[in-house]
Amino acid sequence: MPALAHAVAPVLTATSTPPVHVDTGDTAWVLVCTALVLLMTPGLAFFYAGMVRSKHVLAMIMQSFACIAIVSVTWVLVGYSLAFDDDAGGGLVGGLHLVGLAHASAGVPGINLTIPPLVFVLFQLLFAVLTAALLTGATADRMRFESFVVLVAVWSVVVYAPVAHWAFSPDGWLHRLGLLDFAGGTVVEMCSGASALALVLVLGPRRGWPREMMAPHNLPLTLLGAGLLWVGWIGFNAGSALTAGSLAASAALATHLSGVGGMIGWLALEKKLTGKATTLGAASGAVAGLVAITPAAGFLQPLPALAVGVVAGVVCLFAIRLKFRFRYDDSLDVVAVHYVGGVVGTLCVGLFAATVVNPAVTHQGLFLGGGLEQLGKQLVGVLATSAFAFAATYVLGRVLRATIGLRVTADDEHAGLDTSQHAETAYELTTTSTIGRSHG
Repeated sequence: MPALAHAVAPVLTATSTPPVHVDTGDTAWVLVCTALVLLMTPGLAFFYAGMVRSKHVLAMIMQSFACIAIVSVTWVLVGYSLAFDDDAGGGLVGGLHLVGLAHASAGVPGINLTIPPLVFVLFQLLFAVLTAALLTGATADRMRFESFVVLVAVWSVVVYAPVAHWAFSPDGWLHRLGLLDFAGGTVVEMCSGASALALVLVLGPRRGWPREMMAPHNLPLTLLGAGLLWVGWIGFNAGSALTAGSLAASAALATHLSGVGGMIGWLALEKKLTGKATTLGAASGAVAGLVAITPAAGFLQPLPALAVGVVAGVVCLFAIRLKFRFRYDDSLDVVAVHYVGGVVGTLCVGLFAATVVNPAVTHQGLFLGGGLEQLGKQLVGVLATSAFAFAATYVLGRVLRATIGLRVTADDEHAGLDTSQHAETAYELTTTSTIGRSHG
C-alpha cells in the first residue's frame, strides 16, 4: 500500500493525526512520482486506443481523459475522506471529517508523513483516476458517453473509496488483518478487474463478437502507450514508499524487472503456441508483469520480482482464453491482465515477502520459511476485494441500465463511437485523386 503502514516510517494509532515534519527531498521525489502517475492515464488511453478499430479510437481516449476530470472532483469532494478519514465503523469506510478536503492539510489520520499532506492527497487522487480509467478497456466500443460519466462518478465513491480504505488506511479491516499491498494489487488492479467483469456481463458483447475479426487498428499507438505506462509505473510503485530512500529504490528496481519478466514470459509462451512473437504480445506481457508487481514492489528482492513477472506473463496470456470459453466480451482484456495479474502479484507477496526489503513484513513469504500465515492473509484480501467490487459494480450497472441506459444503439455502434458520441473522426483520409489535383 502507498507507504502507510508498509513504509519504514512508524505509524501512529489509527485515531491520531501525527504532526507533519516535511522533508524537502521526500517532497520533491513524491511530486515527481505524482506527475509520472498522471502520465499513466494518457498512456493508458493510447494503449487502449491502438487496440480498438479506427472508428472508436477518439472515444477510448476521451473516456480516459474524462476520468481525470470526473474522479478529481469526486475525490476532492468525498472520495478522499471515505478512503483516509478515521474509520466510520468496522474498518469498512472512512468518515466525513475530510469532505471537501477540510482539515486535510493538517495530516493523514494514523500516518507519519515527511511530505505535505496535500501532496499525498494528489498522489492518491491519481491512483483513483487510473483505476477508473482501466474500466474503459472492458466496455470498449459500445457504451454511451453520458452513461460512462455517471458510472465513473458513482463508482469512484461507492466502490473504489471503500476498498482503498480497507487496504490503504491504517483503520481498514484488511490492513488491520495484516494484508500486504504496497501500491494497489487489491485496490487498483483487482478492484478494476472484478468491476470490469461485472460491467461486461451487464453490457453484453459487442455486436458481431466473437464471429467478426476486431483487430487492433494502430499497434504503434499501443506500443507508445505501453512505454508511457512503463515509465509511469516506476513513479506509481516507487513513489508509494513516500520517501526518497532505499525502499523507493528497491520498489523501482522490482517494478522494472517484473515488467521485463512479464514480456519474456508472454512472448515465450506466445512463440510456443503460435510460432510468432508479436509486438502486441510484448506490450501486453510487460503490462501484465507491471500489474503483478504492484502489490509486491516494496516487499520483494530483485530475482523474485523477475520471477513474478514471468509467471504473470504466462498466466495472463492463458487467462485471455477464458473470455472465449465463457462468452464474456472483455474487449481489451482488463480481466485477464489486471484482475488475474493482480491476483498473481498479491498471492506472490505471501510467497516471497522479505523482511530484509521492508521491515514492515512481520511474516516472511512461504518460500523464505515464513509459513502459510501471510499467504492466508493475502488470499482473504483477494476474495474480499473480488466479491465486493464485482457485486457492487454489477448492482450499479444494472441500476444505470434500467434508468438511463448504458449501450449505444446498433446504428451508433456500427457507425463508431467517434462520430455517434463525439461528432469527430480520428483520421481524415485523402483520396489519390485529391492528392493529384492538389499538386496539379
